[in-house]
Amino acid sequence: MRSRRHRARTGVVGLAVAALAATAFTAPAQASPAGAGETAGRPTGHEETRRALDAVVRDGIPGVTSQARTGNRVWKGAAGVGDLRTGAPRGVDDRFRIASITKTFVATVMLQLESEGRLDLDDTVEKWLPGVVRGHGHDGRRITVRQLLNHTSGVFDFLNDPAYEKKYLVDFLKNRYLTRTPQEAVGAAMANAPTFAPGTAYAYSNTNYVLAALIMEKVTGRTYEHEVRTRIVDPLGLRATVLPGDSSLMPRPSGRAYSKLGESDDGARTHDITRQNASQTWAEGDIISSAGDLTRFFGALLRGELLAPEQLKAMKTTVFDSGNGLGIEQLTASCGTELWGHGGGWVGSLSYAATTEDGGHSFALNLNGDWNSDGVGAVMEAEFCGADD
Repeated sequence: MRSRRHRARTGVVGLAVAALAATAFTAPAQASPAGAGETAGRPTGHEETRRALDAVVRDGIPGVTSQARTGNRVWKGAAGVGDLRTGAPRGVDDRFRIASITKTFVATVMLQLESEGRLDLDDTVEKWLPGVVRGHGHDGRRITVRQLLNHTSGVFDFLNDPAYEKKYLVDFLKNRYLTRTPQEAVGAAMANAPTFAPGTAYAYSNTNYVLAALIMEKVTGRTYEHEVRTRIVDPLGLRATVLPGDSSLMPRPSGRAYSKLGESDDGARTHDITRQNASQTWAEGDIISSAGDLTRFFGALLRGELLAPEQLKAMKTTVFDSGNGLGIEQLTASCGTELWGHGGGWVGSLSYAATTEDGGHSFALNLNGDWNSDGVGAVMEAEFCGADD
C-alpha cells in the first residue's frame, strides 16, 4: 500500500522489487477504438507512451493498462495480457486495485470536512479518537490530523509489525480471505515504538490513513465508504470506482492480478492472487477503480472542482523535502513538467496516477504484476514529455 518508498523484503510486496526475466506472453500496445480525440484509421499519437508500455511487458510484467486525458480528449492504451492462462489481452478499461492511491480520496474528504468547519487539521487525534493512539510512546494528544495526512506523525506503520507481516504478507496465500478490521491494524502499530516525535520528520505510514478514516467516521457519523462515494465518486461520475468493503471479488471488466509474493529469484512462481479480502487494505488502500476514473479524479482535484482554494493549497503544501503534501505528492518530469499524483503498490498490482499543475493533462496506469516497477517512471516520462503527444 506504499508508494515509491516501499521497500521489498520476503513476503512484502512493494514498488522496488527484483526484476523478472522477460515473459513470452507479450503483445504490442494497442490503442482503444476511435473515440474522443481519436480518428479511425489514422495515427492517434502517444507513440512514445505506446513504446514505453511495450517495454514494461518485455521486462516481464504480464500486462499494463493506461489512459491519458487532455481536456476533452481521451487516449487509452494497453499492452500484454490480462490472463496468463487464457492469453486474453489486457483491456484498456480494466478495473484494478489502486492501493495507496486511495489515500488521495481520503485526504480530499478530510479537507472538505475542514472547509465545512466540521474539523480542523490542527485538531489532535486524541480529540476525535480518545485513547486510541497510545502505547509504546505513541500519544494522540501530541499528533494532529494534518500530521496524519502528510505522514509527519511518527506513528509506526503496521505493515512493519512482525506479527502482522507474518499473518497478512508472509502467509498471504493462507490468509488472504480473512477479514481485517481497522482496529487490528492500529493495534499492530501501537505494539511498536513511534518512528520519531510528531512533526520532526517525514516517514510514510499506512497507519496514518487508517486513523484518518476513523476520524472521518467519527466526525460524520457515517462510514468512510459512504463519504468517499457521496462526495467524490458519485459527483464525478466515476462509474468504474468501487469501495469493496470485505469483498474478495473483482468487478468486470478486469484482468487477473499476479504476484511473486516477494521472492526475487527469476524462477519464482507466479501466483494468481486476483481474489483477496479487500478489508486487509481498507482506507489506506482498498479502492478498486480504472485508469479512466483516476484521470478524471486527479484532473478535477487539481482544477479545484473538489476543494476550495485554501484546502487545495494545504493539500499541495509539501513537507521535509519529501515532495509529499496531504495525500498527494509533487513530481517533476525530466522535461520540467510539474506533476501532482500518487502511487499504489499492493499484492498483485502496481499503479500510478498524476496530473499537471492545472489539471489539464492527466495520466494513470496499472501493472497486473507486482515485481518490477522500473517501467512505471518510464511510461510517465513518455506520456508527459513525449514529443508526439
